[in-house]
Amino acid sequence: MARVFSGVKPTGHLTLGNYLGAMRQWAAVDQHRGEALFCVVDLHALTVEHDPARVRRLSRQTASLLLAAGLDPELCTVFVQSHVDEHARLSYLMECVATDGEMRRMIQYKEKAARERVRGGSVRLSLLTYPALMAADILAYNADDVPVGDDQTQHVELARDLAVRFNQRYGHTFVVPRATRPEVAARVMNLQEPTSKMGKSDDTGPGIVYLLDEPDVVRKKVMRAVTDSGEGVVYDREGQPGVANLLEILAACAGGEPEELAGSYDSYGALKKDVAEAVVEVLRPLRERHRELCADPGYVEGVLRQGAARARGVARPTVDAAYRAIGLLAP
Repeated sequence: MARVFSGVKPTGHLTLGNYLGAMRQWAAVDQHRGEALFCVVDLHALTVEHDPARVRRLSRQTASLLLAAGLDPELCTVFVQSHVDEHARLSYLMECVATDGEMRRMIQYKEKAARERVRGGSVRLSLLTYPALMAADILAYNADDVPVGDDQTQHVELARDLAVRFNQRYGHTFVVPRATRPEVAARVMNLQEPTSKMGKSDDTGPGIVYLLDEPDVVRKKVMRAVTDSGEGVVYDREGQPGVANLLEILAACAGGEPEELAGSYDSYGALKKDVAEAVVEVLRPLRERHRELCADPGYVEGVLRQGAARARGVARPTVDAAYRAIGLLAP
């Protein structure tokens, strides 16, 4: 069976985009089709300015939401990245295999570094090198499949390159992973800026549906979503990105194909109303389960402890083998 690994960064409250683009498929498909590991990648949250207490709070909330979304500790491993030392151990080896040019070509680094230069500042070194840590996250578990959104595909490709390079130079050590993506709503866009993804680290709150938003808040955000100047409801990602985004969200929540759903509406208002109700109903069981988990924090903590122990047992032999292969003395 395939081994699956994926993770989510606790840099903000999880959004509808996180759920439709990743978490729902993890629960419905990925945890059932092989040995699956899902990680709260808290070390990655340190690459930008952050409040330590908020990182801890969001890490706990993220883990609870993963479980609320349907991840079952009996079927998969749910854990926190920093609880497993092998991530940091292997990250340094990946930095020794990667090149400076590869790091600087990463889109997220280029965009964030450019924004900071405009402000007269600079980014943390860890933002440049974090793709090596992400590669270590994946390769430590010899993952076959890495379910990711479109914006993370570049990082999985780097992990593939580093695995191949390491294997060629030092002997076969790592499985070469592949990125997998859901067919619909792999990248949910911001309701107010439909050419930008709905990111949890974004500060344009009105365009983001958070998983823990109250139903009336969800309805208000969807009803205020930006649409496009055009004739009728048409699925056209380039020409009408706002409407296309709503149709993709509706397709992901209620079923169907965006192109076919477009023919059912003669007004933006009717489309928005149906999208709003579909989103509210999709999130309802998740919010209810999250409320139950918050009332029993000991359960979540136990899941994370057990998950870290299982993850450590999987990763340590691979990382130890990598240390030997690259030329380090065994302790």
